[in-house]
Amino acid sequence: MACGTLSDMRVLLVEDEKRLAHLLKEGLAGEGFAVDVAHDGRDGLWMATENPYDVIVLDVMLPRMNGYTLCARLRDAGNWTPILMLTAKDGVHDEAEALDTGADDFLSKPFSYVVLLARLRALVRRGGTARPVSITVGDLTVDPAGLRCRRGEVDIPLTPKEFAVLHGLARRQGEVVSKRELLAQAWDFSYDGDPNIVEVYVSALRRKIDSPFGRSSLVTVRGAGYRLEA
Repeated sequence: MACGTLSDMRVLLVEDEKRLAHLLKEGLAGEGFAVDVAHDGRDGLWMATENPYDVIVLDVMLPRMNGYTLCARLRDAGNWTPILMLTAKDGVHDEAEALDTGADDFLSKPFSYVVLLARLRALVRRGGTARPVSITVGDLTVDPAGLRCRRGEVDIPLTPKEFAVLHGLARRQGEVVSKRELLAQAWDFSYDGDPNIVEVYVSALRRKIDSPFGRSSLVTVRGAGYRLEA
């Protein structure tokens, strides 16, 4: 059984047109994506370097650093997060430059929101070239592309937010992950609610991925966070 849809993935939107950025963030959030926004190239590069994203939506014409340069720097640093590049330009030369600098897809403005959403979902399914198809922690398998999880041969249905928290732990298996880091992974930077909401989802995960199987793989590290181990 699938653990949700391809929504509830984490997106970085780098777009200097604030009205467009706001509209895209609202639309994607309505689809279940957690969206962070940067309005210039340097901030976008910093956010993409410091945080894990499932896909980046990157405008070409940006202040302080254009999208081509930002994309090239990420690829040079070994960051293979899928990138959908947006531009007001049109023509094969601009598309070729976007792809040559390491973008995975290209969309010219003005564009259809439906097409943008479809392409984002395709990129999430495809994943980065360095991203494993699935993450294995003991006999627990987490599939970030298909939003599926299972213990042994048993499929475990999760809500989108439960899966996002589990994915944040699985991608750093064996390490302690703080509540703040899980909030940034499963929600977004603008979340200002009670950080203890993480405890609610961790408890729900334990009831689904551990208790029925006699496991205790999701460990609380008092005062530090949580660790997922084999």
